[in-house]
Amino acid sequence: MNCIVIGSGGREHTLGWKLAQSNLIEKLFFIPGNGGTTKTGININIDINNFEEVEKFILENETKLIVIGPEQPLVGGLVDYLEKKLPKEYTIVGPSQKGAMLEGSKIFAKNFMKKYSIPTAKFGAFNKDEIEKAIDFLKTLTPPYVIKADGLAAGKGVLIIDSFEAAAESLREMFSGKFGESSKNVVIEQFLTGIELSVFVLTDGENYIILPTSKDYKRIGEGDTGLNTGGMGAVSPVPFATPEFMTKVEEKIIKPTIKGLQKEKISYKGFIYFGLMKVGDEPYVIEYNARMGDPETQAVIPRIKNDLAELFLSIKDKSLNKHKLETIDKIAVTVVLASKGYPEKYEKNKTITIENFNENILNFHAGTKITDNKLVTSGGRVMAITCFGSDIEDARKNVYNSIKLFNFDRMYFRKDIGIDLMNFNN
Repeated sequence: MNCIVIGSGGREHTLGWKLAQSNLIEKLFFIPGNGGTTKTGININIDINNFEEVEKFILENETKLIVIGPEQPLVGGLVDYLEKKLPKEYTIVGPSQKGAMLEGSKIFAKNFMKKYSIPTAKFGAFNKDEIEKAIDFLKTLTPPYVIKADGLAAGKGVLIIDSFEAAAESLREMFSGKFGESSKNVVIEQFLTGIELSVFVLTDGENYIILPTSKDYKRIGEGDTGLNTGGMGAVSPVPFATPEFMTKVEEKIIKPTIKGLQKEKISYKGFIYFGLMKVGDEPYVIEYNARMGDPETQAVIPRIKNDLAELFLSIKDKSLNKHKLETIDKIAVTVVLASKGYPEKYEKNKTITIENFNENILNFHAGTKITDNKLVTSGGRVMAITCFGSDIEDARKNVYNSIKLFNFDRMYFRKDIGIDLMNFNN
C-alpha cells in the first residue's frame, strides 16, 4: 500500500525511514518533508494545515496509511476531518482533536491527571484576568517556580525561574502575550526534583505497546544550562528506568491514562508521550504530548525491530495486543546539529557538507532543504546524528566521531549528551 507521513521534522524523517523498510509499503510520501526525506520518499509541497488539499492528495494517491507527526494538525483536528472524508479502509495514526488536547492544553491535561489520580506536581491554573490570584499562588510554593503557557509554544512555553520577583514578572509578560494566544492561560506548578525521562506508548484506544525508554536534553547549553529548546539530543534506553520502576509507570500512569480516555469517550489511536520525572523511586507526569518526541524519536525508533507499518495497521481493528515489541539490544545516542543562535535568531541557507558517509551513521534531517541541487539549512535544529554502542560511552564515542563528517557554517551541538547517565547509580 501507499503511505504518507505528514510533517517536516526529524521525527517525520525517522518514522518515514523506518516505514520505508516495510514490505507492506509501496510508495512513501511526505507532506511537506525536508531535504533528507527526498532520499526516503517523495516530498509533496502542501500546507499541512490545508486539510482539503491534504485530503485531496491522499485520495488521489490512495495513501491508505496516514501517519501524522507534528502537534499542530493534531490539535487542529486533522484526524477528525480525515475520518469523516476518507473511506473506512484507510488507517490514520494520530489522536482525535479532543485526544490531542492532552498536549494542546496544559490545563486540560492537569485536570485530567487530577481526575484520574495520575501522579503529577501540585498546580494552579489561571487566566490573564487572574494575575493577582496567580501571584498569590506563587507565594504558596518554594523556588524554583515552574510556569507553563497553556497552549502550544513549540516546546518553548515552559519557564523555570529561581526568584519570586522574576517569576511574577514572567507571569505578567506571559499574560501580556509573550507566547501569543498560548499564554493567555497559564499553569503554575510545584518544582519536582529528580531525573527526567520520556516514555512513549502506541495505543489503539484499548491496547498499547510501551516503546523503549529515553531521555532528552532540552537546554541549549552544556550542563543543562541556557534557554529551553525543542531538544538537543537523546539517549535510549536509560539506565535508571529499571523494570521495577517501569511497573510503577505502567500501573500508576499508563493504565489510568488509557482508561481515563475511554471513560471520557475520547478516541485515541496513535502515540502518547509521557514526560516523566523520577522523584526518588516514584514516577510523576510532567506533561503529555499527543505524538512522538523530537529528538527522542531518532533514538527510540531505530532500536525497534518490528515492522512499524504492521504495528500501525493493527491500530485500525484494535489488534495491537497481538504484537510484542522487539528491540535491538544496544544503546542509541542522538545528537542534534543546530544553527548557531538557536533557539533565538539564527541564519539559514548555509550549505551542508557530508564526508565519507556510511550506513552505520543514522542521519535524520529536520531543518534542511534542497536549493539548486545543494543541501542547505532551513531551520534552527538542522539534523540529528544517531549511533549505536554496547554502552553509553561506546555510543557517545561513535556519535561524536561521526559528527566530524558533517559541517555547515556556524554549526552548534552539545558535547555532553549522555554523560550524566554514564556509570549511573540508582
